[in-house]
Amino acid sequence: MSDGEVRLVREGPVAYVTFDRPQARNAMTWKMYNEFVAICNELRNDKSVRTAVFRGAGGKAFIAGTDIAQFLEFKKPEDGLAYEKKIEGFLTGLETLGIPTIAVVEGFAVGGGMAIASVCDFRVATPGTKFGVPIARTLGNCMSTGNVARLVANVGPAVAKRMLLLGELLTAEAAERLGFVHAVVPPEEIDARVKEMTDRLVKNAPITMRVSKEALRRSTEAFVLDGEDLVRETYGSNDFREGVKAFTEKREPQWTNT
Repeated sequence: MSDGEVRLVREGPVAYVTFDRPQARNAMTWKMYNEFVAICNELRNDKSVRTAVFRGAGGKAFIAGTDIAQFLEFKKPEDGLAYEKKIEGFLTGLETLGIPTIAVVEGFAVGGGMAIASVCDFRVATPGTKFGVPIARTLGNCMSTGNVARLVANVGPAVAKRMLLLGELLTAEAAERLGFVHAVVPPEEIDARVKEMTDRLVKNAPITMRVSKEALRRSTEAFVLDGEDLVRETYGSNDFREGVKAFTEKREPQWTNT
């Protein structure tokens, strides 16, 4: 299966970033993550770009998390720590862009896809789209405390518990009621709605938007506590290894609480 790619196209002051691996629901490979980082750095240094739109190719998914096959390489808790730190770095790179960002979500945004959509400033989705972090019933891994804080900031603690403990997926319609999704529109209207938003954003004061974004980010960051012990316990467990093995073998995991 292809390693996929992340592409950048500029149209005047608007940047369009596409996660392109539709045969795997745009699940992220290390190659794609590295391209994503490079694009964020490029946008950070380009003062002509005033807003950016992120979208998954194929119309069936935004991003279906990290490619699970990559977790087969994990042998010890430190591998999980290194992975979570990498993901934090990728997300921080997007979160600290000084321009407004929009995630166009069609189909699914789960795991790492949910995390990337969450750090965008706005989300526009099609009917039936679902958001979630179903790790409690799939891989048996965990999120960093930074990502948990982002999730709580976006959907609130009650919904975050439903997503993390029950493994529930949040529909686009429910997410719109929570304010997490800006708008739910039919597929044939989504491009027009996104253009309406970008047209408005490129006219706003760029410094005001940049410092407002950073103030909001710092307010969330202030609540992030150290969680290395939690990541170490989870990624060092037999249950995590069983979760990955079961996922790749397309069967239900057998948890042992060890």
